[in-house]
Amino acid sequence: MSFTSFVWEIGNISNKSSRKRHRLRRGQAHITPEASSSASPGSPGSSTVQIEQRQWANLPPELLLDIIQRVEQREQCWPGRRDVVTCASVCRSWREITKDIVKTPELCGFLTFPISLKQPGPRDTPIQCFIRRERATSTFRLYMGLSPGELSKLLLAAKRVRRATGTDFVISLVGDDFSRSSNKYVGKLRSNFLGTKFNIFDSQPSRDSTVCSSCESCRKTHPGKVAPRVTTSNYNTAKISYELNILRTRGPRRMQCIMNSIPVSAIEGGTAPTPTAFTNCLDEHSSLLLDSAGRRPQVGSTSRSMQNVPLVLKNKAPRWHEQLQCWCLNFKGRVTVASVKNFQLVAAVEPSENVTITEQENVILQFGKIGKDIFTMDYCYPLSAFQAFAICLSSFDTKPVCE
Repeated sequence: MSFTSFVWEIGNISNKSSRKRHRLRRGQAHITPEASSSASPGSPGSSTVQIEQRQWANLPPELLLDIIQRVEQREQCWPGRRDVVTCASVCRSWREITKDIVKTPELCGFLTFPISLKQPGPRDTPIQCFIRRERATSTFRLYMGLSPGELSKLLLAAKRVRRATGTDFVISLVGDDFSRSSNKYVGKLRSNFLGTKFNIFDSQPSRDSTVCSSCESCRKTHPGKVAPRVTTSNYNTAKISYELNILRTRGPRRMQCIMNSIPVSAIEGGTAPTPTAFTNCLDEHSSLLLDSAGRRPQVGSTSRSMQNVPLVLKNKAPRWHEQLQCWCLNFKGRVTVASVKNFQLVAAVEPSENVTITEQENVILQFGKIGKDIFTMDYCYPLSAFQAFAICLSSFDTKPVCE
């Protein structure tokens, strides 16, 4: 039996176990705990636990580790990569081993679990994605893949919501649920009235623990009062600004991104915050913000200034092509249609920060048009897929004073 068939057989048995558990509970007028220590051997709860444990949870750890490692090494792209996710869905022991085997995108270059969208991309080879714009519904979908013609995996989706004072792009893990109270909500992008300044709000807290004091979900209520229902908290993690073009001179847009959650030291061998699970409160889950090596980002005395300075990105200046009579950038074949929305972002550093010329010229994010309502998005370390997608969404908003 192939590993793919084996993994799907696991999922089928898991589903059968769930259906059998449902039949055992049917007809009961009260709620019985599933895993009660005081349950008798013949009780329905005890039988349910035994059914689940007997099937897969009691496999030898060495055998289980070998199976999941071979599945993870074999399936390195979507849709085959979903077999790795299936392994993590069998039971708790399988899930813990799978999480230990699967590395972050920085180390392996793959996007496997939803939390991978909040983790920095690889340092050497960028992750290539594309964005499809749907004008009728004002939605934007981010897919994993080289081109729209391939079998692609939906990563993120955003919906544009116009307000009286600006525009919001609500970002979700799915394409049909953009509610802030949903567990699929991951953040949003908000613009001002002119569409020249944007703020990226993340549902994850930033590396600064002080932001949790303003988190609505972490506020304490009086014991005698009922806690009000609150939506998912937002943390301002980045600011995007477009330079005004009052004189209407010819040329591309000029933009700048201040990544408050990423230190400038991340582009020269340092580390960027890498969350390992979704959370809304840093005080309760402070251990979930780790770097790629499993350590918390340190603010050492020797590099304190570099750790406190946020990373600033700017668009790479294009060159004027005399024969074509237009501004050009080398997108290495990933962009084929001229558009004012096309851009490449590089690090904007001061001479005192001692960043090499190679690092300054390294393209961290590039975005460009390849067809009607189809755009490519390639990003690498220290940006995550969510941050790169939010920056690209800012290019879709109307900017009459910047063009």
